[in-house]
Amino acid sequence: MSDVGVALLGILVLVILMMLEMPVAFCMFVIGFLGLWIIQGRVQAFNIIGSDIWGQFSSYGMSVVPFFILMGNIAFRAGVTNDLFRAAYTWIGQVRGGMAVTTVVASSFFGAICGSNAATAATMGTIALPAMKQYGYDDGLSAGSVAAGGTLGVMIPPSVVLIVIGIQYNLSIAKLFVAELPAGILLTILFAISVLLVCWRNPKLGPAGPKTTVLEKVKGLLGIIETLILFVFVIGGMFAGWFTPTEGGAMGAFGAIIIALARRRLTWKGFKQACWDTISTSTMVILLVAGAVVLGRFLTAAYLPTELANWVTSLDISRFWVLLVVMIVYVLGGMFTDALGFLTLSVPVFFPLAQALGYNVVWFAVVATVITTFGAISPPVGVNLYVVKGLQPDMPIATIMKGSMWFYPAYVVTIALMIIFPQIVTSVVSVA
Repeated sequence: MSDVGVALLGILVLVILMMLEMPVAFCMFVIGFLGLWIIQGRVQAFNIIGSDIWGQFSSYGMSVVPFFILMGNIAFRAGVTNDLFRAAYTWIGQVRGGMAVTTVVASSFFGAICGSNAATAATMGTIALPAMKQYGYDDGLSAGSVAAGGTLGVMIPPSVVLIVIGIQYNLSIAKLFVAELPAGILLTILFAISVLLVCWRNPKLGPAGPKTTVLEKVKGLLGIIETLILFVFVIGGMFAGWFTPTEGGAMGAFGAIIIALARRRLTWKGFKQACWDTISTSTMVILLVAGAVVLGRFLTAAYLPTELANWVTSLDISRFWVLLVVMIVYVLGGMFTDALGFLTLSVPVFFPLAQALGYNVVWFAVVATVITTFGAISPPVGVNLYVVKGLQPDMPIATIMKGSMWFYPAYVVTIALMIIFPQIVTSVVSVA
């Protein structure tokens, strides 16, 4: 069997193992190691594994992951989520569907300090779902706004997904963050418009809440001003070159601790739990990256990315149709696994292909992130759908899926605009 044949067989076995619910990181590591053994021999395989794993775990750039995760965990334990939800509600809660719009907006704010799909959905769901039930909101709209809003945890920087992609493909994390921001803001706006249109057609789905005074609106904003300053300082500091992404993550985590202590909301127990959650999540992320590096070594040794790129470029079809096929693969991948896992898995295969076809790699990274995140609210196995199901065990999964479908057009429009007008991403990157 040729080396490319071995690589294709390895990918097939990888898919089977993932379907058997073996952790993605271990799937990639095992297949990558065995593939290297078959192609290059036992000694070379062990040498590559040893050098790559040590290089990955000892990398200074990898420390950016726990810093940003710690920032999100500290903010959550300090009750920042409640402040964000309350501030958004005082401004838009009194319109039809305002509570659902509040959930979306608050999710985007929380995404700015979290960076995870499932974590944002779970965190916002614990606050928003009981509140919307209290105000008589339709179950489908409530669940859909939490599930879709949760995807903004990846779409608003700092995104753990983009951090991992940047580390894997040696891209500027600061540029990835800046490039993703317009897409995240656009998606947030389109989500809000989707809710307003749905409630305009059927006001019973999202009754208007009580009106709030100007004083209450101002108090709501004052409650989140430190969080907004922290976000602008961290992202703006990286954009301006004041500090590296790793230093930005450290500043963000330190700033979150200072805010929590200043508000006297962070207990010693909460701090320990935040640290433990950070260690747990960071370990998962780093293992994913290590597994992806080993798998990437195997596929590169088998020349699969090169052969795939050569084969595609030799076809008499437009590169747009190739992109369309890749997009479908990303949607399907997002349905069956978390965006982080699938994007980490696919980087060694699709990113060299995108580069060979002449696409801007930063643009492709952002588009791939948006598309895979779309899969997180797509049946049959959209991750965020089941996060909401876990929060509301009595709610039928069909209701959650139906509610999420109201947000599909927003994703389709965002992806279409990014393809038709790539300047949405590339123009910002050229400035960064």
